[in-house]
Amino acid sequence: MNFKALVLGLVAASAYAVPAFAHHSFAMFDSEKSVTMNGTVREFEWTNPHSWIHLMVQDAAVGKPLEWSIEMASPAQQAQRGWKADTVKAGDKISVTIHPLKDGSRGGQYMSVVLPNGQTLSNPGRRAGAAE
Repeated sequence: MNFKALVLGLVAASAYAVPAFAHHSFAMFDSEKSVTMNGTVREFEWTNPHSWIHLMVQDAAVGKPLEWSIEMASPAQQAQRGWKADTVKAGDKISVTIHPLKDGSRGGQYMSVVLPNGQTLSNPGRRAGAAE
């Protein structure tokens, strides 16, 4: 009977551990390139497992603003870097530097931002090409 309880306990513990291994890699971002863009915040998602900035950036080729989705670290990690849930809000005009997606889609990995008040927030200790 104790053996069954032990096996059941191990199965339950491993089931809870599986999500920890589900984290994706950052291989989809081109860490050899950095792109800086100016735009207007459409939405800021302060959510786990990753925060997101949805930025409307004027596209000269199309003649209208297009949405870029910028993936950030978790709220806890961003808070350590000076972010709060209200650091940016819809309508804010910001400048963001990202590692773009390799497939050319409109998105990337957050590297730094210049806020409307001129303050710069970035990933301290980061070097070009480092994965988060």
